[in-house]
Amino acid sequence: MPIDRRDVLLTLAGAPLGSLASVPAWAQGGASRVSSVEEVIAPYTSGLLPGREGIELHLPDLADNGHVVPARVIVHSPMTEADHVRQILLLSTRNPVRRMASFSLGPWSGRAEIGTRVRLAGTQTVVALARLSTGELRLATREVVVTESACLDQE
Repeated sequence: MPIDRRDVLLTLAGAPLGSLASVPAWAQGGASRVSSVEEVIAPYTSGLLPGREGIELHLPDLADNGHVVPARVIVHSPMTEADHVRQILLLSTRNPVRRMASFSLGPWSGRAEIGTRVRLAGTQTVVALARLSTGELRLATREVVVTESACLDQE
């Protein structure tokens, strides 16, 4: 029986898909238990209490689609060599993977402002945590109502 070119292509195209079928995606790998803000920030604060002044977190109150929720964080800082923002984290209280994004900054950044889009696994509190070069931490939270979740459990 001769080998048809079409059969070879179909076999090759299906091979990678079959091998990936048993591998769970990170965004779908864990339970979507809702954590408190304190639980979510604990691994990053080393027991320090973050201040709530000098940081802004902008997210919509209502997100129709949890797959692409716009987020913007502004940290008020002089951004000098002695006093600047080193890191901004975006954390989730409900997503299976709690750390959604991490941004490294320095005095070369000019200003401490980031904009991105995040995936949300349902209605939750989103947390922005900023670490400054002085050792200070700043925290902002925002509740977002999500009508269509992005990270669904496979149970």
